[in-house]
Amino acid sequence: MEYLNPRPPVLGFNLLEYIELRSSEMAGHKIAHATLKGPSVVKEILYGSVLALACGSLWKMHHWNEQRKVRAFYDLLEKGEISVVVEE
Repeated sequence: MEYLNPRPPVLGFNLLEYIELRSSEMAGHKIAHATLKGPSVVKEILYGSVLALACGSLWKMHHWNEQRKVRAFYDLLEKGEISVVVEE
């Protein structure tokens, strides 16, 4: 086995190569960190669709409620139970 270091290996390995190898391994600091990923297109479309359906449903229920109030008002007006003319 050929070594780059001119000194002969001690106990089957070269100490300087071992130290260089260890220092290069330690330079990376292999610590587990949470990696930031880009946005998921499928999730974004799904979230947007769910949010749009929820808001659209609330808006539609609001308009159904207003329509019911207007219809009730005109029904009462037609029956003569209420009047828009001020009595003197």
